[in-house]
Amino acid sequence: MDTTTIQSAFANNNTTDFLPLDGTDYVEFYVGNAKQAAHFYKTAFGFQSLAYAGPETGMKDKVSYVIRQHKLTFVLTTPLRINNPIADHIYKHGDGVKVLALKVDDAASAFEETVKRGAKPYQETTVLKDDDGEVVLSGIHTYGDTVHLFVERKNYTGVFMPGFRAWKSNYNPTETGLLYVDHCVGNVGWNQMNPWVSFYEQVMGFKNILSFDDNDISTEYSALMSKVMSNGNGFVKFPINEPAEGKKKSQVEEYLDFYNGEGVQHVAIATHDIVKTVTELQNRGIEFLSIPASYYETVLDRVGKIDEDLQPLQELGVLIDRDEEGYLLQIFSKPLEDRPTLFFEIIQRKGAKSFGKGNFKALFEALEREQDARGNL
Repeated sequence: MDTTTIQSAFANNNTTDFLPLDGTDYVEFYVGNAKQAAHFYKTAFGFQSLAYAGPETGMKDKVSYVIRQHKLTFVLTTPLRINNPIADHIYKHGDGVKVLALKVDDAASAFEETVKRGAKPYQETTVLKDDDGEVVLSGIHTYGDTVHLFVERKNYTGVFMPGFRAWKSNYNPTETGLLYVDHCVGNVGWNQMNPWVSFYEQVMGFKNILSFDDNDISTEYSALMSKVMSNGNGFVKFPINEPAEGKKKSQVEEYLDFYNGEGVQHVAIATHDIVKTVTELQNRGIEFLSIPASYYETVLDRVGKIDEDLQPLQELGVLIDRDEEGYLLQIFSKPLEDRPTLFFEIIQRKGAKSFGKGNFKALFEALEREQDARGNL
């Protein structure tokens, strides 16, 4: 599907959007130690302390630290006792994404519209209040143990939401230029991509704006299939991957094995200056996939002229691709957990609305090298 089709998909959906979304409100991770995880994300990614909830704020069974950089907000949550759903989630999956929270103007309507179309309820519409106003929440289940929360905060002026207090810290490393969530990718099981595509179409009113089959995303050893789902205005995009037959185990199969089920594979984060951002992230210890020099020998023949010098991109391992609207620069981290599951993508869009189809072969070969080193290919 070309970019013209992407644009028309957005346009056609705007007039009948029963679930208007204003973007990603936050991403919540269930982690084994939220205090240490918050320190890591501050140190390595340049987040700032924002809010805290725990026993001191009346939350007896868990602790949450909220960190922010520009419009990018992460919530890091850990359980305080056993026999706790959060503890069970971490035991099964390791550290990973639990909540993809979406900004809405009317959380009650979002819940009603999605549930009546077949969504499994996760949280009934709930109003949280304090002296700074109110936040309205509701939620539904999606693939695996992942959930979508609908967050309505138009009548709230507090730091994050009721139940949280401002988290002041003397340790606030400088930012790295991370701006907002560009997209979040989910890995689902064999033959489950199309059912979840139908879920996003029928339950949430999304459109399938791009599709990739195993001819697009394959190497000598492995393959996968992917479809990109987008809401009406294009602010929220969820690519969905499933394995495809190959000689050896694909990256999606490896993820499903180690995550023990379906879940969020990676979060793609936007930047306005990928060279500056990635250089800073590398200096702080974030490791990225290694791209062979041969990729850069022909990349400009494929993508044409770009504004950036090629040498710094090659030194960092940044990939380049172009569509009819412009080009993009992207790079993928190695997994941030001991399990080979969650990783991050850093992306800079120079007009392009696509997802780097021209980079798939180089990317997947890089992933396979890492799999092989782990003995999982």
